[in-house]
Amino acid sequence: MKINIGYLLYKRAMLSPKMEALVVGDVRRSFPELNAGANRVANAMRKMGVQRGDRVAVLALNDPEYLELFFGLAKIGVVMVPLNHRLAPPEVAYIANDCGTQTFIFGKEFTPVVEAIRGQIPAKTFIGIMDDPPAWARPYRAVMDAPATEPELVGGDDDTLTILYTSGTTGRPKGAELTHNGYYHTSVDLKATLGDVGTRMLMPLPLFHIGALAPVPMCAHFGSTMIFQRAFEPAEFLKLIQTEHISWFGSVPQVLMFLRSVPQFETFDWSTIKLALVYAAPVPVPLIKAFAEKGMEVRQLYGLTECTGPASVIDGEWAVKKAGSCGPPFFQTDIRVVDLEGKDCAPDVPGEVLMRTTHLMKGYYNNPTATAQTIIDGWLHTGDIAKMDADGFLYILDRKKDMIISGGENIYPAEVEECLHAHPAIADVGVIGIPDETWGEAVKAIVVLKKGESLTQEALIGWCRDKLARFKTPKQVVFIDQIPRTPTGKILKRVLREQFK
Repeated sequence: MKINIGYLLYKRAMLSPKMEALVVGDVRRSFPELNAGANRVANAMRKMGVQRGDRVAVLALNDPEYLELFFGLAKIGVVMVPLNHRLAPPEVAYIANDCGTQTFIFGKEFTPVVEAIRGQIPAKTFIGIMDDPPAWARPYRAVMDAPATEPELVGGDDDTLTILYTSGTTGRPKGAELTHNGYYHTSVDLKATLGDVGTRMLMPLPLFHIGALAPVPMCAHFGSTMIFQRAFEPAEFLKLIQTEHISWFGSVPQVLMFLRSVPQFETFDWSTIKLALVYAAPVPVPLIKAFAEKGMEVRQLYGLTECTGPASVIDGEWAVKKAGSCGPPFFQTDIRVVDLEGKDCAPDVPGEVLMRTTHLMKGYYNNPTATAQTIIDGWLHTGDIAKMDADGFLYILDRKKDMIISGGENIYPAEVEECLHAHPAIADVGVIGIPDETWGEAVKAIVVLKKGESLTQEALIGWCRDKLARFKTPKQVVFIDQIPRTPTGKILKRVLREQFK
């Protein structure tokens, strides 16, 4: 029997017919109702002539239809390509061409984007998630008006289920092929490692991000309700925690920063939450401690699109004691930290993170060269720099390519950023290397101040001197209104380097 992610939804609908599966705004669906919607998608797509292995691109917010498509396409062996809805039209066109999509499904908010590129991509069929799409597109509900009967399952195991394109912080994005097996084993790994997290998940992240998509099969597999925000709104998020009796949520550091700024934060009751998983970027230690003071357990998770999500996570017992660590590897995952020669580093010595797991990607779509450079002898070479302490706890320091070398000393921007985040006047910060005639490179800090605060370059540099080694202390400081970031919260260092050469 093959593992097919669509089958998980079918079984959960049979086993838990009264359980709520999905909540998005005013829409509430039980598992049987969600499964019926997925079946309509599967049967409609088959009728349209969409075949096993075809790619269907989806450009939408976290609409209920997104989940119907995910499970429905899985049932008939079709590949879903979730598109980052914050990309510019040329970037969306690049991905659509790279994956060769013939079917393009989009939400009403993105009609102008699709209008701008539809003549530049191979898609022949356009479907709008709206009642009145433009003349060149068909309405989603009319297209999916097919029988809700269970379709014959097609494909599974190591067949590609989704192609998720990486953020492209250093160049053209690459499409990570994630399989049915990969999502299934991610579900098992999350459950085996996290244990009992309750049965009501709140997710503010967009479904084109692996952090939002990876838990979806787990919710069907083990029986949990998925509560999604169409788009993140901090005050509504806090309200949903209480009204929906949320037991856990996923986020990125910026979500926690926004929540902390909501007026209700100081008096908010977090008692229903078993844990908050935070991923995509290191969580500043002051932020972890701020939530810990409120009784909130923030668990830093390290993961990648290329491994279908999870790699390591800190346990609640150690979240504050080893603040800044993303913990030991997940149950079904091995991690090494190696030097330039590929040898294991001693404890607390920085090196590149290598990992192997049961949920590794198949490879990069249509890019065998990049795949061969990334997966070597079964180990994923992440390009991330980290150290592992004697207890096996991982500390992510930075991206390999973002490391600053000054006078032969390695400087990890995340370490400097961590220090700067502790300054009471600073709201956000990014650190880059700049050319230095004497030392090769020096540190430059790009800083966003909190509203109403003032600070000078000289004052901040002086503040750092007591907290950082001299070679790590910023030589220049620039104050700006906003740090450029990817939709998942990673600082766009490439953009900062270009802007502040």
